[in-house]
Amino acid sequence: MKQYRTEYDSLGEKEIPIQAYYGVQTLRAYENFKISGRKTHKEMIRAIVEIKKAAALTNAAAGVLDSEKAEAVAKACDEILAGGYFKDFIVDAIQGGAGTSLNMNANEVIANRAIELLGGEKGDYTIVHPNDHVNCGQSTNDAYPSAGKIALIRMLKKAIGALETFRDALTEKSKEFKNVIKMGRTQLQDAVPVSFGQSFGAYASAVTRDIARFEKAIGALSVLNMGGTAIGTGLNADAYYLKNIVPTLCDVTGLSLTQAEDLIDATQNLDCFVYVSGIVKACATTLSKIANDLRLMSSGPRTGFAEVNLPPKQNGSSIMPGKINPVIPEVVNQIAFRIMGNDVTVTHVAEAGQLELNAFEPIAFYALFESLEILHNGVNTFRRDCIEGLTVNAEVCEEEVERSIGVVTALCPHLGYARAAAIAKRALKEKRNVREILAEEEGLDEKKLGELLNPYAMI
Repeated sequence: MKQYRTEYDSLGEKEIPIQAYYGVQTLRAYENFKISGRKTHKEMIRAIVEIKKAAALTNAAAGVLDSEKAEAVAKACDEILAGGYFKDFIVDAIQGGAGTSLNMNANEVIANRAIELLGGEKGDYTIVHPNDHVNCGQSTNDAYPSAGKIALIRMLKKAIGALETFRDALTEKSKEFKNVIKMGRTQLQDAVPVSFGQSFGAYASAVTRDIARFEKAIGALSVLNMGGTAIGTGLNADAYYLKNIVPTLCDVTGLSLTQAEDLIDATQNLDCFVYVSGIVKACATTLSKIANDLRLMSSGPRTGFAEVNLPPKQNGSSIMPGKINPVIPEVVNQIAFRIMGNDVTVTHVAEAGQLELNAFEPIAFYALFESLEILHNGVNTFRRDCIEGLTVNAEVCEEEVERSIGVVTALCPHLGYARAAAIAKRALKEKRNVREILAEEEGLDEKKLGELLNPYAMI
């Protein structure tokens, strides 16, 4: 039984497994780029297949592509989008050639399935050709970055959903703890009182800004260079196709997309990805700061702050019995570190472009997809396994406020800064609370002391 078919390209011939829907150019890329061990992200595959479908429909409407071929290509694309043939997308996510390997992987898989739909056998490119028909009116240089943008839009939308749920969980905690007061700290030193409700409300506000930035980033990514072909001049693209490819792509994807006004600029400059990466990094930084706060406030439980209790998730030590570590905040910190590193990668990619094309988009997408994937998963983990089950130690916090000399700040309008500072200094030296010193030196009764040192009034 025949196990291989022979295919040809400009470098010569290769034997392709008879059952494979990919072809000779895909196989060369597979052999050349054994780099990350990871295949192209599923959202990227989905997006580039949608582009191929939109191109076939537009070229058919333009009269450039035979309607029978176009219908077969579109149907093949629909089958892939329904979950078929993903195993035939075999090229490594990190690849040389500015994405040509993935583009040709898509072209060949779609062509070979379309050939079958038209009654032919895989590899008979006289029926449907990967370049002449599936890639008609396109270049890797507009199809690949446009697919990456579409994939990123969907991943951003998914991340927004996770962030909104996370923000809501923080808001619920702010309501739950609105009457629990703790000692605020600046530079890790006692400052003035603040409620846990206010602290968690501030976290929710920060995440709300991240959500707004993500939504803005979707708008930036929605501008495509489709129709620009090789360098943005539109060479080999029909005039009708050039005008209608993006509107057709909107119909296929269900997304609101626009064509760049300057296709040459949109083909060679990747500042948009630096912008998006920076926004993702900013969000990761916000999450990591919240994680840092929770690790610090949960420290102890006997010799640290012990102000909050994080849900116990697993044993914290292989040698110290009973030890529980803040593993969820720790993983959020590590996610942030990785995203920060990916941001550096994306920055270098955008800077390294030369003349009419940036050849390094594959590693930029690899970094961005990873950042959004781990951010999304991390946000859900942080909410589910940490925030929602978090409790506070109200008695510990109340005692800290009472013992703190920071409350002396509230006395400044009544006694003046210098007098208040002297009271604070004595309280610290004698290891007594401010209330006792104030009663002795100022002769104030309990009612007046209660008014001056009421922590709820201070917040």
